[in-house]
Amino acid sequence: MVIIIMAWRNIWRNKVRSLIIIGSVALGLIAGLFVLSLYKGIMKDRVNVVIRQEVAHIQVHHPLFKEDYDPQYVITDKEKVREFLVEMDEVAEFATRSIGQGMVATGTGSSGIQIVGVDPEKENIVSQLNSKLIEGSGFDAAKKNQALIGKKLADKMHLKPGSKAILTFTDRESNIVSAAFRVAGIYQTDNAPLDERIVFVRRSDLNILLTVEDDFHEIAILLKDDEGVEGFGTAMQSAFPDVKIETWQELSPETKLMIDTTDQYSYIFITIIMFALSFGIINAMLMAVLERSREIGMLLALGMNRPRVFTMILTETILLTLSGTPLGILISWIIVTFYRNHGLDIATFGGEAMSSFGFSTVIYPEFPWEKMVTEMLIVVSAAFIASLIPALKAIKLQPVEALQK
Repeated sequence: MVIIIMAWRNIWRNKVRSLIIIGSVALGLIAGLFVLSLYKGIMKDRVNVVIRQEVAHIQVHHPLFKEDYDPQYVITDKEKVREFLVEMDEVAEFATRSIGQGMVATGTGSSGIQIVGVDPEKENIVSQLNSKLIEGSGFDAAKKNQALIGKKLADKMHLKPGSKAILTFTDRESNIVSAAFRVAGIYQTDNAPLDERIVFVRRSDLNILLTVEDDFHEIAILLKDDEGVEGFGTAMQSAFPDVKIETWQELSPETKLMIDTTDQYSYIFITIIMFALSFGIINAMLMAVLERSREIGMLLALGMNRPRVFTMILTETILLTLSGTPLGILISWIIVTFYRNHGLDIATFGGEAMSSFGFSTVIYPEFPWEKMVTEMLIVVSAAFIASLIPALKAIKLQPVEALQK
């Protein structure tokens, strides 16, 4: 306790230098925690987009369907599956889809696409399809053969609401089918590659052309709780062993990989920041030791042993570092809270790049409270390492030589 009191008093004998060190530690933490908050916000937003706009929590297919997307592989026991989903309390909503692989052609060219037949009312709940529309009014119940085209595909094919496009694909019997569809709307998501590849049509219109009657190839299931996905998927697979059940982690493995690796990279990032700051701390503490060489020599001459001197310098450095930590955390929290409520728009700096990887251009940071224990360990470790060189320098002083300076 005596060492701690002496160390604390010594810190404030040169207030300017101490405040500079405390401020440096706080700035380092602000930078590190803000970046971690951005990472967490980006990943949370990406998971939300994957689940609620792209693949849902769980998808159901025929086991062979996704090998070649052959229209003949519809979901078996469809009525039993529907009844199961209706009865399960965990299910918020589900949507059935028919899918065909083909081409879209206009007078300006053609492009490979995936045609997704949907039931608009269900789809608007499961994937928020209506909310994605930026042009046009969407599906009209009184009209047939309407299509919703992604903005990137629309720009590429020079399509606009009211334009006509020819969709070509194979039916259940492997016959090539072509049909004219009118563009009812243009949608845009945070995932530009999907916008260029997916064309939505009504399932009833597509089923006639695919000759699959009222069958479907996919069920997208939205659950009430994000945490119960694995358990529900396992239970459903047990109930229906003849279909293929996939969770969003399996449907979007790149997102799961990013989440797993982001935590590792974030720890590396904060470690680099803190150890870079440690060089500044070492420099400041070495100056403090040199300025106080007569005082330290006096303490040694009066009988203070070298381990106690070493501990005193080490304690001073750690106290300085820990003094800046609450300030850094508080300011970081204030900044993150502001941007969490208002959003950080990065469209000007890298909106197109973010969209090409499926990320939103508006980030809502989330403060990483769950990582604070690890962050504190990194801060203390950096302070401890930074204190070693000044402390070793102090105990190497010889009392007689130090008192003559």
